[in-house]
Amino acid sequence: MTSTVLRKELHEIIDTIPDQNLSDMKSHIAVFFNADYWDPVTEPASPEEIAQIESSMAEYRANPKIARPWAEVRKENP
Repeated sequence: MTSTVLRKELHEIIDTIPDQNLSDMKSHIAVFFNADYWDPVTEPASPEEIAQIESSMAEYRANPKIARPWAEVRKENP
């Protein structure tokens, strides 16, 4: 089997992977490359982001009932 045929078959397989499994497949494929490209870059939060997170957490601690399931939020904001 030629490289071209193999690549075509792999593309066809990737195109049919369910969306919820794409991230896992990316991780598995990245193992073969062992490349930094696949490693996510994590940056520290900015002071504004930290303040926003702290404010949201304080609001949640004061009233945990404000939390809503993600599915509910998505229905309101498709």
